[in-house]
Amino acid sequence: MSPEKKGLRRYHKITSEDSAALSAIAGRGNVIAAPEKLLDYGRDETPLLEPRLPELVVKPQTVQTVSALLKYADSKRIPVTTRGGGTGLSGGCVPLHNGIVLSLEKMDRLLEIDHNNFVAVVQPGLQLGKLRDSLEAVGLSYPVALGEMTATVGGSVATNAGGMNAVKYGVTRHHVLGLEAVLANGEIIHTGGRFVKCSSGYDLTQLLVGSEGTLAIITEVTLKLHIKPACREALFIPFHSLQQAIDSVPEILMLGKVPVGLEFMEESILQIAESYTGKKLPYRGYAAFLLVLAEADSQDEIAGYFCDVEAVVRKHGAADALVPPGRLAMKKLLEAREGFYHAIKKFAPMQILDAVVPRSEIARFVADVKKLEPKYGIPVVVYGHAGDGNVHLHPICRDMPYDAWMRKLDSMMKDIYELCGRYGGAVSGEHGIGMDKKAFFNTTGDKVVLKTLKNIKAALDPHCILNPGKIFD
Repeated sequence: MSPEKKGLRRYHKITSEDSAALSAIAGRGNVIAAPEKLLDYGRDETPLLEPRLPELVVKPQTVQTVSALLKYADSKRIPVTTRGGGTGLSGGCVPLHNGIVLSLEKMDRLLEIDHNNFVAVVQPGLQLGKLRDSLEAVGLSYPVALGEMTATVGGSVATNAGGMNAVKYGVTRHHVLGLEAVLANGEIIHTGGRFVKCSSGYDLTQLLVGSEGTLAIITEVTLKLHIKPACREALFIPFHSLQQAIDSVPEILMLGKVPVGLEFMEESILQIAESYTGKKLPYRGYAAFLLVLAEADSQDEIAGYFCDVEAVVRKHGAADALVPPGRLAMKKLLEAREGFYHAIKKFAPMQILDAVVPRSEIARFVADVKKLEPKYGIPVVVYGHAGDGNVHLHPICRDMPYDAWMRKLDSMMKDIYELCGRYGGAVSGEHGIGMDKKAFFNTTGDKVVLKTLKNIKAALDPHCILNPGKIFD
């Protein structure tokens, strides 16, 4: 069937004249056209996703350059896909319709730390790990901590990334105070500011957070900061069942102190992590675990809080509660948790789902997912954020030919997403929709909401040049 009959847009194929014009705008050294160099810009960390090569990669260094590039692309109907660190897990930066990949890797500066207003102004290509190190050196903190800290600020804003600290600090959008962004037609807008509340018209800042590069190109971010905590510790708790672990969560959250993070995991993921890291983790023979992260002004304060947590979890059947002995032991435990994805990826072919359900429903949701394993013959490795209901599920290929696994995978994922909806959840908690979850999002989402989202897209990007084919077609 032809693209016209399918209702698909025709995009302009980049010519040598276009390439010359784009080089004149961005500078010849900031444009990549050599085929052998394009592959790395045609993929991210999403499993099972085939690369899609751009026709050109352009690396702007200023907002004025981004503006001029988009004016040109919009006039020519050239699709533009924005790229940060390429660490995404939904295919969000993969150029589905080829065209231009706009890599923001050269816009990577920490522009200002405003101590008086507890604000940092940063460019989108700055890596989260570098931002963290710069802030901690002056006694400040940006608490959004992902499993992959080479991710960029811009990428985390585009997907509204979460991470392990979300129970206390929330997700990315709770820290974005303002944005500089470029619309599809090249106009530059400034939203929000160095203030923590605003009731002045529509909140365009929060509209752009989580929009995955489909509404505008973010070129500067104003972030809310915190004082660097004096002490940080972890408490590791084994249970005989996941239900016992999840039943503990509401009471833990009702204690006088809010934990920074509250993670759950099953025994199988610990075994995989050990094989990946070569480091032994505490406890054997338990079905599930909680990991409680806490911050305070003193070790005594954390110790008192952990005593309260232990009293709660013992009521719910916890076998023990262990504080890792020393900084090295805690670092090893946290690195193991942060490395779960890479451990599973090395262990076996797999897919990743990051569904979110009400946190009280995690255990029942996971139990129902486990009932799908014998139906499909596919094991599912499960872990996630107990404090906010975000569940990471990995159907893996074990004891089955790869082709047979692939044939069954879509049906199993569809069943999992239907369970997620039944429990009042959503398709993605922190990774975004991109192209990987698009089909499930469009078939399970509220139809009126989807129509409204498409109308917003059409209003801001009428020629559909910004990251086309992401979130919806």
